[in-house]
Amino acid sequence: MDINWGTLGGVFGVSLGITVVVVVMFSLGLAAWARAGHGEPAPGTPPGRHQKVAAVTAVLCFAACLAVAAYGIDLIVPG
Repeated sequence: MDINWGTLGGVFGVSLGITVVVVVMFSLGLAAWARAGHGEPAPGTPPGRHQKVAAVTAVLCFAACLAVAAYGIDLIVPG
């Protein structure tokens, strides 16, 4: 039995990279969600355009994380 270290290193690198990307995307989604006022909205501030953009950004970040997780599950689960 022989280990192909180059391939193992490549798999490790891609896995580490995807993990970092998902964590960053989720963090950006949380920050955008809070900026949109969904955490604890400030009293007396009317919703503006930047809050709507922040909410859309948060949803897109969360959707990207969900897509990566679904793709990973699809690769693992046979069938």
